[in-house]
Order: sequence, then C-alpha cells, then structure tokens
Amino acid sequence: MTKAVVVFSGGQDSTTCLVEALQNYDEVHAITFDYGQRHRKEIEVAQALGKKLNVAAHKIINAGVLNELAISSLTREDIPVSAALQDNGLPNSFVPGRNILFLTLAGIYAYQIGASAVITGVCETDFSGYPDCRNDFVKAMNHALVQGMERDLTVITPLMWLDKAETWAMADHYGALSLVKDNTLTCYNGIVGDGCGECPSCKLRKAGLDTYIENKPAIMKAYLDKQRTASSRNGDKR
Repeated sequence: MTKAVVVFSGGQDSTTCLVEALQNYDEVHAITFDYGQRHRKEIEVAQALGKKLNVAAHKIINAGVLNELAISSLTREDIPVSAALQDNGLPNSFVPGRNILFLTLAGIYAYQIGASAVITGVCETDFSGYPDCRNDFVKAMNHALVQGMERDLTVITPLMWLDKAETWAMADHYGALSLVKDNTLTCYNGIVGDGCGECPSCKLRKAGLDTYIENKPAIMKAYLDKQRTASSRNGDKR
C-alpha cells in the first residue's frame, strides 16, 4: 500500500495537491498547522475539505511556537498585509522558518505511519518571493529528513514549476476546478473562494484564474507537457 502525507492548508495550492495525491496513492493523510495565523479560518476550511474528499486521516497540529517566535503580518493582527518589500527584500507576509517547521513535522508524521512521500504545494515559478518555497530549499530539507530519520522519504512538490494559471489547469485536469474555486481559502484576510480581492494572495490567484479561463487549451497543454517531463525526469516514485 502506498501512503502519502499532504501538507494541507485548505488553500488553492494544497487542495490541488491533495486532489492529485488521492488519485496517485492508496492512502492519503492530511496535516494542517495551527500557528495562530491571521487567516486561521483556513483550518476550518481544511477540515471541511478533508471530510469532503475523504482523506484517510487529518491531523491538526498546534504550531503556536511559530507565532511566538516569528513576527509577520500573518502572525500579528496589528501588521497590515502589504505587497511592498521590506528592507530584506521579502514581503511582510513571510513567516521565517514556517516551511522548515511544517516539513519537519510532516516528515515525523510520515515516519510514524510508514508513508513514502510528503507532498507540499510550494512553488518557485509564480509565488510571493518566500525563500522557503524554492526548489533548493526543498531538496535540502528532503536530504536532512532522510539523514536525520534514516528512512527513505521523498518531498514532492507538484506545483514547483507551474505558474498560477497552470495550477488552475491542474485542478481542472482532475475535475476539481469548481471545488478549488469555490471552497478553498487563499485570502490572507480569511475570505473563502474569490477572497477579498485586495491582498497579494488574492491578486495572484485571480490573475492566474483569469489567464487560464482566457487560454484554456494552451495552458492545459503546457501543464500536461510539464507533468510528462517531470514524470520522465523523476520516475515513478510511488
């Protein structure tokens, strides 16, 4: 039996990854983190989606220590979310160490249940500039997890080289376009579906959807071509 753990926030990206994982693995577990995020409604959304999609198990992990240590517009209500870059070149929505912690905890969970893969929806192609969404970071974390736990484990990033329009194409390919559009929460201000329309996350999501709707055949082809290339390069690790 093949097993996978999906790092699952209930947003567009992680839901699309979960839908794909359910097609590719015999047993899929979801893991969601409560770190006191300003858009913590995403936890309720993730729980509802997990039930709807019938995942094998769904863990909600208290990661409140991240809120205590990391100052960001996503961990402090009194810091407005802004697209402007800070002096360090990063947006103020960057939560330092977030994906380090999430992948570590997801790796521990995968170890305990005997899963061969941890799946996360990070993306280097069309993202907010977070350093912990880059491919080099994921490779380094994957190496550390394997070395630290003496267990074969692959961190899989289905969206790494997709832009947002192609991510919508991926959801559509798996028959989940409406599910992702209407039932996920990507908005930093906690509004389900199309969101507030003003925060950087909502703007990126909308631009991708509009582009996909306008150019469906071409973008679907681009997505499928990238999927075939990735499968050929990586082999079937499932």
